[in-house]
Amino acid sequence: MLHIVLVEPEIPQNCGNIARTCAATGSVLHLVEPLGFDISDKAVKRAGLDYWHLVDVRVYRDLDEFFARNAVEQMWLLSTKAPRSYAEASFADGCYLLFGKETRGLPEELLRRYADRCLRIPIRSEARSLNLANSVAIVAFEALRQQGFPHLADQGAMARW
Repeated sequence: MLHIVLVEPEIPQNCGNIARTCAATGSVLHLVEPLGFDISDKAVKRAGLDYWHLVDVRVYRDLDEFFARNAVEQMWLLSTKAPRSYAEASFADGCYLLFGKETRGLPEELLRRYADRCLRIPIRSEARSLNLANSVAIVAFEALRQQGFPHLADQGAMARW
C-alpha cells in the first residue's frame, strides 16, 4: 500500500485528479489542512467525482496531527529544491510520499528536518515545476513499479481477445 500525503493543497482539480490516481491504485490519500476547497459529500457529488467512494481519504488539522496518527516508517518528501532524483530512491511497501501546496511546496522547516528524505522530479531549470497531480502520478507509479504493482490488474482487456 502506498500513502499519498498532500500538505495544504489549494486547487480542487489537482486533488480530484490525485484522488482518482489513489482510487485506481488503492493508495491512501492523506490531506493536511488547511484545504483550499471543500470535500463535503455535497461538494464531491457536485464535482462529479464518481470514484470518490473508492478512495480512503484521511484528513488532519495539521502536520503534528498527521505524524501523531500515523506510524510512518518510510517517508519521502518531494520538492523542486531537493538535490536527489526520485529515480534514485527505493520505495518500500507502505511508504508515505509527501507533496506540498501548489504555490509554495512543503514547509522549509520540514524539508530541513528530513533533508536526507527529499527527492525531486528532474525537469529543465527554466521550468518552475510540474503540475501537482502529474508529480504525484509520476512518483506513485515509480513506487508501485518497484513493488511489482501489487494488487493491480496485471492484464489489459486485449489479453482476453
